[in-house]
Amino acid sequence: MSRIGRKPIAIPAGVKVTVDGNNVTVAGPKGTLNSTFHNKMTVKVEGETVVVTRPDDENESKSLHGLTRTLISNMVTGVSEGFSKELEVLGVGYRVAKQGTNLVMNLGYSHQVIVPEVDGIKIECPDANKIKVIGIDKQKVGQFAAEIREKRPPEPYKGKGIRYVGEYVIRKEGKTGKGK
Repeated sequence: MSRIGRKPIAIPAGVKVTVDGNNVTVAGPKGTLNSTFHNKMTVKVEGETVVVTRPDDENESKSLHGLTRTLISNMVTGVSEGFSKELEVLGVGYRVAKQGTNLVMNLGYSHQVIVPEVDGIKIECPDANKIKVIGIDKQKVGQFAAEIREKRPPEPYKGKGIRYVGEYVIRKEGKTGKGK
Protein backbone atom coordinates (compact mmCIF):
# COMPACT_ATOMS: atom_id res chain seq x y z
CA MET A 1 0.00 0.00 0.00
CA SER A 2 1.15 3.55 -0.68
CA ARG A 3 3.08 4.92 2.27
CA ILE A 4 2.02 8.47 1.55
CA GLY A 5 -1.54 7.61 0.50
CA ARG A 6 -2.43 5.75 3.67
CA LYS A 7 -1.44 8.59 6.03
CA PRO A 8 -4.50 10.48 7.29
CA ILE A 9 -4.54 14.26 6.82
CA ALA A 10 -5.08 16.18 10.06
CA ILE A 11 -7.57 19.04 9.78
CA PRO A 12 -6.36 22.05 11.79
CA ALA A 13 -8.74 24.28 13.79
CA GLY A 14 -10.63 26.75 11.61
CA VAL A 15 -10.46 24.59 8.47
CA LYS A 16 -13.54 22.91 7.01
CA VAL A 17 -13.31 20.07 4.47
CA THR A 18 -16.38 19.15 2.40
CA VAL A 19 -16.47 16.05 0.19
CA ASP A 20 -19.12 15.72 -2.54
CA GLY A 21 -18.39 12.60 -4.60
CA ASN A 22 -15.00 13.30 -6.17
CA ASN A 23 -15.15 17.08 -5.50
CA VAL A 24 -13.28 18.29 -2.43
CA THR A 25 -13.70 21.81 -1.05
CA VAL A 26 -11.40 23.10 1.67
CA ALA A 27 -12.27 26.40 3.40
CA GLY A 28 -10.05 28.12 5.94
CA PRO A 29 -8.98 31.50 7.29
CA LYS A 30 -6.95 32.39 4.17
CA GLY A 31 -9.53 31.38 1.58
CA THR A 32 -11.26 28.49 -0.17
CA LEU A 33 -9.85 25.89 -2.58
CA ASN A 34 -11.87 23.46 -4.68
CA SER A 35 -10.61 20.49 -6.68
CA THR A 36 -11.95 17.45 -8.50
CA PHE A 37 -10.12 14.13 -8.17
CA HIS A 38 -10.20 10.86 -10.08
CA ASN A 39 -13.38 8.89 -9.44
CA LYS A 40 -11.40 5.75 -8.48
CA MET A 41 -10.24 7.41 -5.26
CA THR A 42 -12.53 7.53 -2.23
CA VAL A 43 -12.13 10.56 0.04
CA LYS A 44 -13.80 10.55 3.47
CA VAL A 45 -13.78 12.95 6.41
CA GLU A 46 -13.49 10.94 9.62
CA GLY A 47 -13.61 13.19 12.68
CA GLU A 48 -10.65 15.58 12.52
CA THR A 49 -8.89 13.76 9.66
CA VAL A 50 -9.30 13.17 5.92
CA VAL A 51 -8.65 9.63 4.66
CA VAL A 52 -8.02 8.65 1.02
CA THR A 53 -8.54 5.00 -0.01
CA ARG A 54 -8.13 3.13 -3.30
CA PRO A 55 -10.22 0.26 -4.70
CA ASP A 56 -7.45 -2.11 -5.88
CA ASP A 57 -3.69 -2.57 -6.28
CA GLU A 58 -3.36 -1.65 -9.97
CA ASN A 59 -0.43 0.63 -10.86
CA GLU A 60 -2.73 3.50 -11.83
CA SER A 61 -4.62 3.25 -8.53
CA LYS A 62 -1.36 3.19 -6.56
CA SER A 63 -0.13 6.30 -8.36
CA LEU A 64 -3.40 8.18 -7.89
CA HIS A 65 -3.58 7.23 -4.20
CA GLY A 66 -0.47 9.13 -3.11
CA LEU A 67 -1.13 11.98 -5.54
CA THR A 68 -4.68 12.55 -4.30
CA ARG A 69 -3.61 12.50 -0.65
CA THR A 70 -0.76 14.97 -1.31
CA LEU A 71 -2.97 17.38 -3.27
CA ILE A 72 -5.61 17.42 -0.50
CA SER A 73 -2.86 17.91 2.10
CA ASN A 74 -1.53 20.90 0.10
CA MET A 75 -5.05 22.36 -0.06
CA VAL A 76 -5.41 22.09 3.75
CA THR A 77 -1.97 23.66 4.31
CA GLY A 78 -2.70 26.42 1.79
CA VAL A 79 -5.94 27.63 3.39
CA SER A 80 -4.49 27.47 6.91
CA GLU A 81 -0.88 28.69 6.48
CA GLY A 82 -0.40 29.61 2.81
CA PHE A 83 2.61 29.08 0.56
CA SER A 84 5.42 31.39 -0.50
CA LYS A 85 8.43 31.39 -2.81
CA GLU A 86 11.31 33.81 -2.48
CA LEU A 87 13.45 34.99 -5.38
CA GLU A 88 16.57 37.13 -5.39
CA VAL A 89 17.85 39.42 -8.14
CA LEU A 90 21.61 39.54 -8.68
CA GLY A 91 23.40 41.88 -11.06
CA VAL A 92 24.73 45.42 -11.25
CA GLY A 93 21.78 47.76 -11.79
CA TYR A 94 19.21 44.95 -11.49
CA ARG A 95 16.43 45.90 -9.10
CA VAL A 96 12.74 45.34 -8.46
CA ALA A 97 9.98 47.52 -7.02
CA LYS A 98 6.26 47.29 -6.41
CA GLN A 99 4.09 49.95 -8.09
CA GLY A 100 0.43 49.48 -7.18
CA THR A 101 -0.33 45.85 -8.01
CA ASN A 102 2.48 45.57 -10.57
CA LEU A 103 6.01 44.27 -10.12
CA VAL A 104 8.41 46.54 -12.02
CA MET A 105 11.81 45.02 -12.74
CA ASN A 106 14.97 46.61 -14.18
CA LEU A 107 16.89 43.61 -15.53
CA GLY A 108 19.46 45.10 -17.91
CA TYR A 109 17.08 45.36 -20.86
CA SER A 110 16.40 48.64 -22.65
CA HIS A 111 12.95 48.64 -21.06
CA GLN A 112 11.41 47.81 -17.69
CA VAL A 113 9.75 44.43 -17.30
CA ILE A 114 6.31 44.81 -15.72
CA VAL A 115 4.48 41.79 -14.25
CA PRO A 116 0.93 42.31 -12.90
CA GLU A 117 -0.42 40.35 -9.93
CA VAL A 118 -2.89 37.60 -10.81
CA ASP A 119 -5.91 36.36 -8.85
CA GLY A 120 -4.92 34.48 -5.70
CA ILE A 121 -1.26 35.61 -5.85
CA LYS A 122 0.28 38.47 -3.88
CA ILE A 123 3.73 39.92 -4.63
CA GLU A 124 5.94 41.59 -2.01
CA CYS A 125 9.28 43.34 -2.43
CA PRO A 126 11.00 43.56 0.98
CA ASP A 127 13.98 45.32 -0.65
CA ALA A 128 15.33 46.18 -4.12
CA ASN A 129 16.79 42.69 -4.70
CA LYS A 130 14.14 40.37 -3.20
CA ILE A 131 10.76 39.18 -4.48
CA LYS A 132 8.27 37.18 -2.41
CA VAL A 133 5.35 35.41 -4.11
CA ILE A 134 2.54 34.49 -1.67
CA GLY A 135 -0.71 32.55 -2.18
CA ILE A 136 -2.88 29.66 -1.00
CA ASP A 137 -2.56 27.43 -4.10
CA LYS A 138 0.86 25.74 -4.15
CA GLN A 139 0.77 25.09 -7.89
CA LYS A 140 -0.13 28.71 -8.77
CA VAL A 141 2.56 30.13 -6.46
CA GLY A 142 5.24 27.89 -8.00
CA GLN A 143 4.11 28.62 -11.56
CA PHE A 144 4.04 32.40 -11.01
CA ALA A 145 7.49 32.34 -9.38
CA ALA A 146 8.81 30.34 -12.36
CA GLU A 147 7.35 32.88 -14.78
CA ILE A 148 9.09 35.73 -12.93
CA ARG A 149 12.40 33.79 -12.93
CA GLU A 150 11.99 33.20 -16.67
CA LYS A 151 12.25 36.97 -17.35
CA ARG A 152 16.02 36.79 -16.66
CA PRO A 153 17.28 33.33 -15.61
CA PRO A 154 20.71 33.22 -13.94
CA GLU A 155 23.55 33.04 -16.44
CA PRO A 156 26.47 30.67 -15.81
CA TYR A 157 29.43 33.08 -16.13
CA LYS A 158 28.73 35.83 -13.60
CA GLY A 159 25.55 34.43 -12.03
CA LYS A 160 23.52 37.53 -12.89
CA GLY A 161 19.74 37.15 -13.11
CA ILE A 162 16.75 36.05 -11.04
CA ARG A 163 17.09 32.91 -8.93
CA TYR A 164 15.29 31.24 -6.06
CA VAL A 165 16.73 31.95 -2.61
CA GLY A 166 19.18 29.13 -1.90
CA GLU A 167 19.34 27.96 -5.55
CA TYR A 168 22.76 26.79 -6.65
CA VAL A 169 23.82 28.00 -10.10
CA ILE A 170 26.57 26.03 -11.84
CA ARG A 171 29.30 28.49 -12.81
CA LYS A 172 31.46 28.21 -15.92
CA GLU A 173 34.96 29.46 -16.46
CA GLY A 174 35.35 32.27 -18.99
CA LYS A 175 37.63 32.31 -21.99
CA THR A 176 41.31 31.82 -21.24
CA GLY A 177 42.48 34.52 -23.65
CA LYS A 178 45.40 32.66 -25.23
CA GLY A 179 47.41 34.83 -27.61
CA LYS A 180 48.84 33.90 -31.02
